[in-house]
Amino acid sequence: MNLYPEFKNKKIILTGVASGIGNAQARAFLDAGAIIFGADVQQNEAVEKLAQEANFHFAKVDVRSLQEITDWIKPILAKNQIDILVNTAGILDGFAPTLETSEEQWDNIFNTNLKSIFRITNLVLPQMLEQHHGVIVNMASIAGMVAGGGGAAYTAAKSGIIGYTKQLDYDYAAKGIRANSIAPGAIETPMNAADFAGDAHMAKWVADETPAKRWAKSEEVAALTMFLASPRADYIHGVAVPIDGGWIEK
Repeated sequence: MNLYPEFKNKKIILTGVASGIGNAQARAFLDAGAIIFGADVQQNEAVEKLAQEANFHFAKVDVRSLQEITDWIKPILAKNQIDILVNTAGILDGFAPTLETSEEQWDNIFNTNLKSIFRITNLVLPQMLEQHHGVIVNMASIAGMVAGGGGAAYTAAKSGIIGYTKQLDYDYAAKGIRANSIAPGAIETPMNAADFAGDAHMAKWVADETPAKRWAKSEEVAALTMFLASPRADYIHGVAVPIDGGWIEK
């Protein structure tokens, strides 16, 4: 059953489609009839599976590279009116505290997680303003709200995403743009595979510390994305929505 028929033929730019949350988002939007222009730095079996759908168009893109982003997005914009932008691509920092974070790692985290959102948004936003409508959903984290969800670089970058999204919406809401961010907690994805290694001690500890006593699936974050991107959330502006099993309520 398609819960979001309003997405039929809507055109969406989505990063991070090769695994985890981004892959689940792409599948959810495709199931609703949307047309996806997806990108990821890797092209794997999950991408090949998505590519079986006629409405899925993939490009291998390193979101740290302005040239690669530009070469990917400009031809899309030349032929399509983009309705929704979902910035999901991101990486972890190994929970490194500041004294164990090199400048190279700091720059890599920021360029991947935050600067890519700034660059992609600035490429897509002018077209959205021309059509007086556009929805942007950025992937933050509870690490942007409370300490302990990542290391120094990851926490700073995710905090930056939340602040950037608020300012983005504030500046352009009156011109038809709506921007929000999502702040996941413990989501079972390939990016968190290390937590499930061996006896899965870390995964069990995280579940025990979460009021809901479990990890979430990527599909749950995708479902939240669908709602925030839909007209049903039209009066929701500039917020960071936690999906964390109650982690930050403690």
